[in-house]
Amino acid sequence: MKLETNIDRKKFLNFYKKQYLNNPLKRDSLSGLLKGLLYNKSEMCKSVDLEPVMVVHEGKTVMICLLAYAHRMPDYIQMGFFESEELNVEAFELILNRAKKFAKEKKADKISASLNIHVNYGLGFLAGDYESVQSFGMAHNPEFYHLYFQLNEFRAIDMVSYKKNMKYADELLNSKIRSKLDSIYKVREADFKDLEKDINIYTDVNNKAFKGHLFYYPRKAEEDLELFKDLRFLLKPENLLFVEKNGEAVGFMLWYPDFNQIMKPNETVGLKTVIKNKLFSNKITTFKIVEMGVVPQERSRGAVLALFNHCFQCVKGKYDNVESGWILSHNNKSKDFGIKWADGESKHYKAYVKDLNNEKI
Repeated sequence: MKLETNIDRKKFLNFYKKQYLNNPLKRDSLSGLLKGLLYNKSEMCKSVDLEPVMVVHEGKTVMICLLAYAHRMPDYIQMGFFESEELNVEAFELILNRAKKFAKEKKADKISASLNIHVNYGLGFLAGDYESVQSFGMAHNPEFYHLYFQLNEFRAIDMVSYKKNMKYADELLNSKIRSKLDSIYKVREADFKDLEKDINIYTDVNNKAFKGHLFYYPRKAEEDLELFKDLRFLLKPENLLFVEKNGEAVGFMLWYPDFNQIMKPNETVGLKTVIKNKLFSNKITTFKIVEMGVVPQERSRGAVLALFNHCFQCVKGKYDNVESGWILSHNNKSKDFGIKWADGESKHYKAYVKDLNNEKI
């Protein structure tokens, strides 16, 4: 069923929260974003056509999905915020059929699954380590989710994250390399007093760095500003780093503590998380390198090393472990960097794509 009333939207949102709250392995960090999308409050609603779909059987919600058509990603219909309480192939077919019709209406020729409106908000279903605790900003789902897409001829796109023990890490780079980098690059922290200015820079570098990247489409500064305003009270200026060359930003790194470690299973990220982060931040033992981008002309020239070196100075002695965000398995340069600097792979994820060119809808 399509959602026509606020009562239906509330049921949709409650079902989503139910999959995360009071589960010892999961934490609810995205329901705030979802609420903004459902009630047309998010900046993203200006450029994305949304259709929340909920399958109800005998008065009970069994599956939800937020279908999305992003104007700047016109080839795709997204099956975002997908949740299913138990394996139900018939329910999934109802949602998939509606996604196909939506694609026909929008003249899209692909359906993606696990992309939540934009890669900045989430991509990938967990594909292993199902008994491990979810880290902040990453997916956690039952194994049977993958059956829905495998049975319906979706193509899987593999992703991997990396981890490293930081307890005994002394220095990331030797003094000679650091000196050389310092002569070329300057790394600075974000200026939260002039957040709009730095978000404009962040958006510009992001769009240049990830142009042509699978699933990425250009962002607007207003969208990124909304995202950072939601996170602002959890972040410090050091969590958003810019690397500059000759006074111009050529790259960035976004990193932050794994806030899930201070959240209880019955909590949603919010004011309580902010307070606990101020009082008990020492209880967080892992930090996450969430996103890093460098403009094409500065890749393999030291900008990435400059960002990592500055990040290392920020976290030295504060955390036991670091975990990366997801990296596409075919992104060999990023994977090689992860293999070189990390202790090994952390978790695996899968996104899915279905080509509709040969489908009769």
